[in-house]
Amino acid sequence: MEARLNFFTDPLAGKALKHLTAAGRVLTESTLPLATQELVRLRASQINGCGFCTDMHTKEAVAAGETQLRLNLVATWREATVFTDAERAALELTEQGTRIADAAGGVSDDVWANAQKHYDDEQLGALVAAIALINAFNRLNVIVQQPAGDYRVGMFH
Repeated sequence: MEARLNFFTDPLAGKALKHLTAAGRVLTESTLPLATQELVRLRASQINGCGFCTDMHTKEAVAAGETQLRLNLVATWREATVFTDAERAALELTEQGTRIADAAGGVSDDVWANAQKHYDDEQLGALVAAIALINAFNRLNVIVQQPAGDYRVGMFH
């Protein structure tokens, strides 16, 4: 399987991808825990059906010390006992932020207020940016049918 468009060889697409990647690097400077960032990226990628990003962020999370058990349960986080209240708030915000088209009111005030209980303004900013960026990456990869399975940890660092 081959992608419909190669973002690394197409000059304009490559330039856009570089800007998105640079925006994502800013998040590494935030105080939002890396584990939370990877859980958010993984959950949004699952919802959007992005195989490439699901592969990438599962592997990156493992490399960062995440357990296989928690990764296996991300899709069913509501029923799982392995996530903190803060992580649950982030995952709920991720789901509502990812499913904007499905939710008439977007992200509910209750979900936002719950996130505010666990994260300060900088972390909330990082969380919102992480959700927006992973959704952008998911859409790019789904549109071009980027194949999944060959990602190597640190491949794009």
